[in-house]
Amino acid sequence: MYWYPLYAYVRRCGHDADEAQDLTQSFIVRLLEKNSLRHFQQERGRFRSFLLASLKHFLANERDAVRAQKRGGGLAPLPLNVVLHTGERRYSLEPRDEMTPQRVFEKHWAWSLLNRVLDRLREEAAGSGKGEQFDRLRGCLTGDDNGIGYRDLARELGMSEGAVKVAVHRLRHRFHEALREEISITVTDPNEISEEIRYLLTVLGT
Repeated sequence: MYWYPLYAYVRRCGHDADEAQDLTQSFIVRLLEKNSLRHFQQERGRFRSFLLASLKHFLANERDAVRAQKRGGGLAPLPLNVVLHTGERRYSLEPRDEMTPQRVFEKHWAWSLLNRVLDRLREEAAGSGKGEQFDRLRGCLTGDDNGIGYRDLARELGMSEGAVKVAVHRLRHRFHEALREEISITVTDPNEISEEIRYLLTVLGT
């Protein structure tokens, strides 16, 4: 789930597509083989910061290492075929801005987390027979409603304007809950959840 933010960081550091795929793949394999995630669980902090620091350290070691065989030799490939093939196409659509590699990583980290929350809410809505309603009200969460008012939404959904307002209020409340639940997985101190939410929303707004 964090593959693309890592890949985008490596690409922005100047590596070409094939090399970036190799490096990202090898980094994830290294994390799993060495059970490095236990270090995050034993320390206070944010998983986002831990993962980026680990990647920087890995890339520095890769630059210094002299390898006799092709990178990743002898390692079983991870089941990421779809991600590997779509990653560069997605990166090619990135705007050519002056964002640093770290800023690129953080922005895509935030979008990945936000999309997981929205997908989760979509599944919940579909499970209760309100998938279509969620699709129409989703813009009220993301700001992509194109200025459509409650009256127009009510007409489209066959609901009263008051019922739409209540549905949006409940959806926003559930969105906030799900966002906190998702971020709680990436921090070791529950007191950091609100701060991490504010930071990621700031990143998305820049």
